[in-house]
Amino acid sequence: MAFVKRVALAPRAVRQLRRVRSVYVAGMLLSALGLLSYDDTAAGARQAVITAVFLVVFAALLVLTTVQLWRHARTKHCSTAKKLSPVA
Repeated sequence: MAFVKRVALAPRAVRQLRRVRSVYVAGMLLSALGLLSYDDTAAGARQAVITAVFLVVFAALLVLTTVQLWRHARTKHCSTAKKLSPVA
């Protein structure tokens, strides 16, 4: 297992990551709707491939953002993580 150094994120970075999640979800939804709107008989095979690539890219960005926020929330020594994490 590789050594992983946990680096605390700045409060501004955490806020930006939380805001951009909705953009990635909207991009995924629009890409999925665009992909579902193509029918098999249409000559738009290239557009369907591009839409599928967009769907994969938005999904990957959403996963990376979620993992980064999850790792930041697990940082116990970071005062930013303690202040910005929801209190359970």
